[in-house]
Amino acid sequence: MKREPVPQQRIMDKLDRLLEEQDYDGAERHLLWWMQEAINAEDLRGQLMLANELIGHYRKAGRGVEALKAADQALTLLDQLDFSGTLTSGTTYVNAATACSAFGKPERALSLFEKARAVYEATPDTPRHLLGGLYNNMAVTCRDLGKYEDAYALFDRAMDEMAKVPGGSLEQAITCLNRADTIALEFGTEEGEERINALLEQASDFLSDPGVPRNEYYAFVCKKCAPGFSYYGWFLEAERLEKEAKQIRERA
Repeated sequence: MKREPVPQQRIMDKLDRLLEEQDYDGAERHLLWWMQEAINAEDLRGQLMLANELIGHYRKAGRGVEALKAADQALTLLDQLDFSGTLTSGTTYVNAATACSAFGKPERALSLFEKARAVYEATPDTPRHLLGGLYNNMAVTCRDLGKYEDAYALFDRAMDEMAKVPGGSLEQAITCLNRADTIALEFGTEEGEERINALLEQASDFLSDPGVPRNEYYAFVCKKCAPGFSYYGWFLEAERLEKEAKQIRERA
């Protein structure tokens, strides 16, 4: 007798709790346990959901081998499910591409981002935050490949999309910092100093937005952005962000 599919919503609810508690080892055990359950149940949809979550988990942990393996697993499951053209396929392409970009495979990443873009832009009800995330991450890959004009155009589109998303200022801050890094790579920090500083000022304003909830995701973004400010000599802003992140996590 075929077993029931895994309870995706219940899995995600518990995963969210574990992440809020910063129990990352527990989150990994949780995902791997349910992945085995989904395999035992021959539940391909459940496996795809879990593979996508594992891509993100391993990417954030800096574990490239595992992240790329999970990406390959997710892409194989997409083919098995024949989900081509769905929002799920677009999100899976983005997740796999982001892992490839993070771990030294920019050409493959760009190919996957192009697939995601084709799906998202052809789907009228694609949520704006998905489009914004796609354009930002795709721009970083273009930058890494030396395609600077393409990168700037994509950063512009990312900013436009996230401006229409409630709480999108955090992603806009990340985009500002990514754009600053692109200018530094193309022109150097000295020639690009004025434009870089303007972008850092803008990013700081976005991160100070009082309308953004001071939750675990805010702490994550603060920790992610702080080294960028420090790199360009904005040490007080970097210190402020580190302090905000610490206070949020101590309250959790």
